[in-house]
Amino acid sequence: MKHDKYLSGLALMLGSALLFSTAGIFTKAVAASGWEVIFWRALFSAMLTAGLLLWRGRWAPEVTRMGRSGLLAAVIGASGTAAFLSAFKLTGVANVALIYSATPMVAALLAWVILREAPGIKMLAGAALGILGILVILAGSLGEINLLGDLLALVMALALALLFVLYRARPETPSIGPTLLSCLFLLPIALLFSDPRQTPLVEIGVMACFGLVFAAASVLMFEAAKRLPSGQAGLISNTETPFAILLAWVILGELPVTATVIGGTLVLIGVVLGSLPRRRAQRGRTPSMT
Repeated sequence: MKHDKYLSGLALMLGSALLFSTAGIFTKAVAASGWEVIFWRALFSAMLTAGLLLWRGRWAPEVTRMGRSGLLAAVIGASGTAAFLSAFKLTGVANVALIYSATPMVAALLAWVILREAPGIKMLAGAALGILGILVILAGSLGEINLLGDLLALVMALALALLFVLYRARPETPSIGPTLLSCLFLLPIALLFSDPRQTPLVEIGVMACFGLVFAAASVLMFEAAKRLPSGQAGLISNTETPFAILLAWVILGELPVTATVIGGTLVLIGVVLGSLPRRRAQRGRTPSMT
């Protein structure tokens, strides 16, 4: 049963990572400002998520009874989303993806301190490879990094790490309701800093698709976080990094340099290594995951 739970969590997190990796493509595909993108993405995500809740008859347990943990998840999620989308307007997709990949290390540290959840040897080894990969890529593109964009990407990494720990500690916390609430939090803030009415209709259509993809990715991520150790959930989500770099290369023409290819490979190897379960323990002990 535990193994099945782990495998389902692994599949959900990989699917979430793939969907999240399209964020840079959607954001850079439009000329709208960062706050315009945030507004329209939040609006369509909120509409789609609310429709899903009503269709499934889950409004009460997901929204009205989400509790303090659900409210906290919504606040953290809104903060991270605003920082994440804004970062793409200020720096390259590869830079955002690579800095964002620090999430596993942050999640493992927070889980260790808050939940007393010691990371396994394989997770630590995978995280070390991930760090090495990040250093290799940054070493090849230091001159192109925009400081503000990088700092915003770090804010997103911290926010996601906090969400992993929150859902691990409070698995009863609903996932869809907080996603809806985080979108609603962003709407009035985005209106303060932009005028979404000036956005071209075509670009609004692009961001409507973005809203659908983002909502689906968020739900998959939160459901996966309930099934995986916090540090490992963050590590597996790191597959978003090579996905994002590949999409930026193919669609946006942002060609990765040699250091990016080498570093991205190390990150991917680290993710695979860190997601491997421990061997079955001897003397009848219950198997556990790293």
